[in-house]
Amino acid sequence: MSTGFLAVDSGGSGLRVAVGALGADGNGPGPLGRRVSREPVRTGARGIDPGHLMGQLLPMARALAAETGVTRLGTVVLGAAGLATLGDALRAELPGALARELGVGTVALAADAVTAYVGALGPRAGAVVAAGTGLIAVGTDLSRWRRADGWGHLLGDCGSGAWIGRAGLEAALRAHDGRAGGSAPLLARAEERFGPAAGLPGQVYPRSDRPAVLASFAPEVAACAAADPVAAEILRAAARHLAESAAAVCPAEGEPLVAVTGGLRRLGDPLLAPLAAELAKRLPRARWTTAEGDPLDGAVRIATGLATRSLTLPSDDGMLWVTTVPGG
Repeated sequence: MSTGFLAVDSGGSGLRVAVGALGADGNGPGPLGRRVSREPVRTGARGIDPGHLMGQLLPMARALAAETGVTRLGTVVLGAAGLATLGDALRAELPGALARELGVGTVALAADAVTAYVGALGPRAGAVVAAGTGLIAVGTDLSRWRRADGWGHLLGDCGSGAWIGRAGLEAALRAHDGRAGGSAPLLARAEERFGPAAGLPGQVYPRSDRPAVLASFAPEVAACAAADPVAAEILRAAARHLAESAAAVCPAEGEPLVAVTGGLRRLGDPLLAPLAAELAKRLPRARWTTAEGDPLDGAVRIATGLATRSLTLPSDDGMLWVTTVPGG
C-alpha cells in the first residue's frame, strides 16, 4: 500500500490540488499530480461550506491518487482564505468527512497566509507579506504566529493593489476638480479605462468585485510613476505600508528572512525599489529573499512535514490547526 498526502489551496480563484507520496528517501515529496478547479468554494452563514468543498475535492483527489499510484491519502493539508473567521464549520466537519471518504488520518487546516509563508520561506523564522489585490503579513519565530493587516479594502489592506488603485483614482479625481494633489496623467488614464471622470463612482461603488476593480488601476499608477511625482509618491507610500506590516510581524531576534509574494510584485521597480529601501531601514537585521514557492507549495511542505513527523511550525486554531482523526 502506497500512502500519500493531499495538499489543497482554496481561495477566491478556486481550488488547486496536489497529491503525492514521500520520496524514496522518505524525506521529501515524490512526483506530484495536480488539478485545478476555477470554482471558488462557497461561503455562507456557517462560513466556508464543507459540503461544497468536498463535492469539488473528492473527484480531483481520487483521480490524482489513481494517477500517482497512491492507494491511501494519510495526510491532508488545506490552505483556505478566511480560515480564521470563516473556518468553524470546516474544523467541525471536514476531518470526519475526509476520514470516511478517503481514509485520512491527519488533517491540517491553515490560513492561506500560512501556506503562502511556508511556500515562500519553508519552516524558517521570518516574515512574508502577501500582496495582491489585498494584503496581509505573517511572521513566526517558530514558537508562535503573528499577523498584521488583512482587514479588507475598506478597513485596511494598506499598500495593496486595491489601495494603490484607489489612491490613483483619488488623485485623478482631484485633478478633475482642480484640487491640490491631483494628477493629470492619472486622470487621463482613468478616463481611458473607465470613461468620463464624473461617471467613475458608478463604475466602482455598485460592483461586488470592487477590490479587484480598484486593483486593476494599480498598473496604471506604476506606469505613470517615472514621470509623475504624484504617482511616484503613491507607490512610495505603499512601500512604507508594506514595510510597516513586515516589521510588525518579523521576529525580533536573529537574522530573519523576509519575502514579498503575490501579484503586486509585477508592478516592478516603481514599487520594489522604494520597498527595498524601506525594508532595509525598518528591518536592518533581516535578509530580503525571493519566495521559493507559492501557497500550494506551502501546503505540500506542511503535508510532508506532518507525514514525516518533522513539522516545526507552531499550531494555532486560526492559523495552523492540526488534528488526528480517530479511525483514519
